[in-house]
Amino acid sequence: MLSITTAFVTLFVVIDPIGLAPLFVALTQGMNAKQRRRIALRACAVAFAVLTLFTLAGEAVLTFIGISMPAFRIAGGLLLFLTALEMLFERRSKRREDRNDETGETDADPSVFPLAIPLIAGPGAIATVILLAGQQPGWPGAGIVLGITAVVIAMVYTLFEAAGLMERVLGRTGIVVVTRVLGMLLAALSVQFVLDGLRAYWVG
Repeated sequence: MLSITTAFVTLFVVIDPIGLAPLFVALTQGMNAKQRRRIALRACAVAFAVLTLFTLAGEAVLTFIGISMPAFRIAGGLLLFLTALEMLFERRSKRREDRNDETGETDADPSVFPLAIPLIAGPGAIATVILLAGQQPGWPGAGIVLGITAVVIAMVYTLFEAAGLMERVLGRTGIVVVTRVLGMLLAALSVQFVLDGLRAYWVG
């Protein structure tokens, strides 16, 4: 059975709205409030559409190519664990910043790339929604995952709106501390995914 609390914490940690806020500030540097709001809306809308697609059709795609849910759950757990390690050792922020440097001109619209994909709806988030939806197959499970996804994306948008203020309040040290704590939580949750996958494999 899908746990709403676990699903929310997992998706929140993977998408990492707090860690995205400073990057949003950097990507929209020099833009006015109206331009930033438009970019934030477009980025969140595209990311939600991508995650919705994989929530509804992800398991069907896996079945079509012959991958079982236990196998994908184990692989997804390992992927999330690697993400947790990057957060704990601050490699994730550097990788995201490197991706930002590849976008070219600083005045280009960053809403679809790199904000929506891969910063918000990245491989970790895609794997997470497929895993969560697989814990409770059918429309009820998909509805729960989509609802939680919408809440987390709404939080991303809210923090994008308040990114400048948050950056000033927390400072660099505060953001690093929050990222480390979230990384620890994600590491524990990723191990749980692997254990669940192994249990489902042996039972099945």
